[in-house]
Amino acid sequence: MDLSQMNVELFRIINDLGKEHTYLNHTFIFLAEYMVFVLGLMALIFWFTRRKENRFMIISAAAAFIMAEIIGKIAGKLHSNNQPFAELSNVNKLIEKAVDNSFPSDHTILFFAFCTTFFIYQKRWGYLWIIIALLVGVSRIWVGVHYPADVLAGALISIVSAIIVSYIVPRLNFIKKFLLLYEKGEKYIFPGRDRSREL
Repeated sequence: MDLSQMNVELFRIINDLGKEHTYLNHTFIFLAEYMVFVLGLMALIFWFTRRKENRFMIISAAAAFIMAEIIGKIAGKLHSNNQPFAELSNVNKLIEKAVDNSFPSDHTILFFAFCTTFFIYQKRWGYLWIIIALLVGVSRIWVGVHYPADVLAGALISIVSAIIVSYIVPRLNFIKKFLLLYEKGEKYIFPGRDRSREL
């Protein structure tokens, strides 16, 4: 069995679970479609905790996502495939999706860029973020819009990007200056706030 066949077989195994365990479909639809809003809300919460470490974390995560997206677009030029529901028969398609190049998975890139960065900065809760990213990746297969290879490629690209960016960003002087100016602006707008919790 070659890699292409393995990719299809693994897709079938995961996607067919939605036919056998229909009571889980709503959960995986939420993960595949709407978990992105939860991630966005958490990023805002981290930013507005007004801790420097959290702000470095969000900047690093955003930069990792941009870097991973660029690499992902290049990878998509080198290899392309349509979504499983467009190429295979009897796919358990649970969400609407336009037919285009699904390699690599953009959702997986987004979640692994942010969640890997959160893991690097916050070891205490880091494993929870990795589990969330994994569940989102699996959900994209479960609902029928990505192959396992799409998800795996997106995850690997983002993990590498997050590691590189999280090492570089805290050492960039212009990022430090930006945060300093931003904090001065906050002091001007909210002069009475207690900033004792900042690092």
